[in-house]
Amino acid sequence: MLLRPALELFLDVLRCPLCRTSRLHPERGALRCPAGHGFDIGRHGYAALLAGTRATSGDDAAMVRARNRFLAGGGYAPVRSAVAALAAEPRPERAAVLDVGCGTGHYLAGVLDRLPDAHGLGLDTSARALRSAARAHGRAAAAAWDVFRPFPLADEAVDVVLNVFAPRNPAEFHRVLRPAGRLVVVRPTPRHLGELRRRLTAMPRVDPVKEDRLHRALDPSFEAVATVPVEYVLPLTEALALDLVGMTPGARHLDPAAPVDGRALPREVTVSVLATAYRPR
Repeated sequence: MLLRPALELFLDVLRCPLCRTSRLHPERGALRCPAGHGFDIGRHGYAALLAGTRATSGDDAAMVRARNRFLAGGGYAPVRSAVAALAAEPRPERAAVLDVGCGTGHYLAGVLDRLPDAHGLGLDTSARALRSAARAHGRAAAAAWDVFRPFPLADEAVDVVLNVFAPRNPAEFHRVLRPAGRLVVVRPTPRHLGELRRRLTAMPRVDPVKEDRLHRALDPSFEAVATVPVEYVLPLTEALALDLVGMTPGARHLDPAAPVDGRALPREVTVSVLATAYRPR
């Protein structure tokens, strides 16, 4: 498998997940370190850096297909625009962008569209999502990784870290960000998709103290510099409503033996999120 140009741009800052300090180099369809540790580059284009563990998560093929359809229709376009605007201010030159929990690479691609000289790397555990992320943008690469492990990157390796509807690792965010870098975090408010949650009681609610927990986790290492609330009513067709249900983490809580009746779903939902940019302390 040929090394994608976007992944090649990260070779200077990628580190062997086992050695933790050794650089990686391409060799016969894999990335290898001087000690001989090897990590395959799959035919779908992403690097399998989870040594000894296959990339897997609850985001199965059906969830990823639903997410791709929904996002391609522009349902979260205002959220994507807010992420890109926060990531681009102040505008870094030739920025390296890391998207932690990147999913299909939708938000990373939006940032790269906004920053024409930037290149990006998405990390995720879902093999199905990574197949999309590796092709989300011509300047985007993707790698299998677990957000809760130390990232396979050198210290102060990137200019922007994205964390959109994904788990967080504040210590690693801080370690890999350059001193003038920026962290962008997006999370739902309690109003997010409220109409849908009221129809499908199996879907989990947003924790009412989520903001307090986020502040406690990030405050020791980061200072908030700008918060953009994004809230709007999104009209839904039956197909769009089913995709929205199918792409969310709540899909894992639904009974697979009792398929959701699209006709019983709401014909509009409230999208309500907060997007915050932070700088390292």
